[in-house]
Amino acid sequence: MESHWKRTYWVVWTANLITSIGMMSFLPFFPSLLEEMGVEGEASVSRWAGLCFAAAPLSATVSAPLWGAIGDRFGRKVMVCRAMLAIAVFVGGMGFVNTPAQLLAMRFGQGLFSGFIPPSITLVSVVAPEDRQGRVAGNLSTALAVGGLFGPLLGGFLVALLGSYQSVFFVVGSMAFTGAIIVWLGAVEDTSKRQVRGDSDGARAGGRGVMRSTASDIGDVLKIRALRSAVLVVFALQFGLGAVNPTLEIYVEELFAGRVLEGTYWEALTSAAGTEGLGLHDRAVALATSVSFAVMAVANLLSLSMWGRYGDSIGHRRALIHCAVLSVLAISIQAAAPVFSLLLVGRFVMGIGMAGIGPLAFGLAAGEASVGRRGGAFGVVFSARTLAVATGGMIGGALYPVLGARGVMVMSALLLVATLGTFRFARRAPDGN
Repeated sequence: MESHWKRTYWVVWTANLITSIGMMSFLPFFPSLLEEMGVEGEASVSRWAGLCFAAAPLSATVSAPLWGAIGDRFGRKVMVCRAMLAIAVFVGGMGFVNTPAQLLAMRFGQGLFSGFIPPSITLVSVVAPEDRQGRVAGNLSTALAVGGLFGPLLGGFLVALLGSYQSVFFVVGSMAFTGAIIVWLGAVEDTSKRQVRGDSDGARAGGRGVMRSTASDIGDVLKIRALRSAVLVVFALQFGLGAVNPTLEIYVEELFAGRVLEGTYWEALTSAAGTEGLGLHDRAVALATSVSFAVMAVANLLSLSMWGRYGDSIGHRRALIHCAVLSVLAISIQAAAPVFSLLLVGRFVMGIGMAGIGPLAFGLAAGEASVGRRGGAFGVVFSARTLAVATGGMIGGALYPVLGARGVMVMSALLLVATLGTFRFARRAPDGN
């Protein structure tokens, strides 16, 4: 059994890495693709790009708990393969679309059918030892983090090599299809750890019965008070990051305003770019913004496994509180930063703190929900994250003209503090769910 769960872990990790690299490779090119489709004007392009970005996480918010609960009944392995095959269909299909509306529809379909993260973690979680739940979630998340780092590089290389944005979608679809084959042939599922209560009744009632039973399972998961509180913390953490990121470049520009950059390392670092039409100030702001995102991504990647081990050691609930406190500190440092170097410190600390969201929330869900309902619990956690991603940027961007970048950060920190207070004093629900 030891060899089986480790084999499944490495198979799923590899498939997730391949799929996530592909998924992150096309996201930066939506504006250029929309312009090729005939969308004119910066406002129209940004509006359509925002809709296309938000469509998948918004639809995934609704579908993830349903797919998780269905997987609890019919198998997690088939759910992982279903999700990756859906990516092959919907993302691969984006290579054939000709209008922004068609692209948006494909993104909605992608979000509804292709959430591969919750079933992947569930598949490994139910066969892994109970004292390694946080570690498993953390290590699986490293595959997604690596995908976030290297995916855009792959996309840029493919566009340069193949000469079109549409060709990237075909490559991504092929990568996802490969991931599904790897999981189907290599992963070993413990079929005894499925939700079986009421399955025969659901089968007799057909699709409607299955959906009623699935909705009932999700309702049972949401009755777990500790899990509900954890979901709120996850939402607040991810919302804070989503609200800050859209205005980060403007904030960096504020920090650089009035600075003399001639003769500094910023001039040396940007002078080799050979960029026509951009002054030293603009080049420095662009580079500094990129470094801000990169520093956070590196800190996140380095910390994922650490949070999983930490949660397994002291308890995922307690560790999630520490994660949230560290994130509040990080947001506060950024809000108070008088110079860019301190903002960079805050971004690095935030990368460390935000790395704990997935491993600790999934680890807590594994401890609070029964094995038979673990997929539904993981789906609820995932939905909280996708909803925060979809709404955080929109609300943060809308509040920026009123509050400014520092005000948006303070708002995010206060929201997290308030949510943390609710979570800190929420009592654990009794077992037997």
